[in-house]
Amino acid sequence: MSIKQLLDHNRIIASVKDQPSLDRAIKSDCKIIFILFGTICNISRIVQQIKAAGKFAFIHVDLLEGASNSEVVVEFLKIVTQADGIISTKTQMIKAAKTHGFYTILRLFIVDSISYHNIQKQIANCHPDSIEVMPGVMPTVTKWLAECIHIPIISGGLICDEETAHIALNGRVNAISTTNENVWKMYGKI
Repeated sequence: MSIKQLLDHNRIIASVKDQPSLDRAIKSDCKIIFILFGTICNISRIVQQIKAAGKFAFIHVDLLEGASNSEVVVEFLKIVTQADGIISTKTQMIKAAKTHGFYTILRLFIVDSISYHNIQKQIANCHPDSIEVMPGVMPTVTKWLAECIHIPIISGGLICDEETAHIALNGRVNAISTTNENVWKMYGKI
């Protein structure tokens, strides 16, 4: 299955930042979970919990405690986990993840026109399967992006209620990611 198909069928992604939110995400209807916490000692167990629930696990490798910015971390994750994908702000980590067969999501923070105009260069540098644009409540910007890039777009960050979820989704994105559990409840309703 392509990442586009995966995102188009799962438009709300549960992002988790601790064990209690992971437990609730596993019980939610969301089929994709972004892991924003963990250590090199417990990441295998975290991913195993998600996979046992029949869900897709994406590790934000930049937030993994005890890991370096070296590409060997991705190889380590391939060996010790059954994760489906890697999220990173670093193009070298995305390149490494692609060589190990992970779905790849390049997380981008758009704060001004310079960061916006740099996106195509970053995409060309590492060829991610998808990008996650932050903050997620910029539908005008994501519409511009949808016109000039041809990979799936995820909006993330500051999507804190049903209204902001709809605003983000109206920006021609494939999916949204959020830690807000009330937004998770919208899964399947949009």
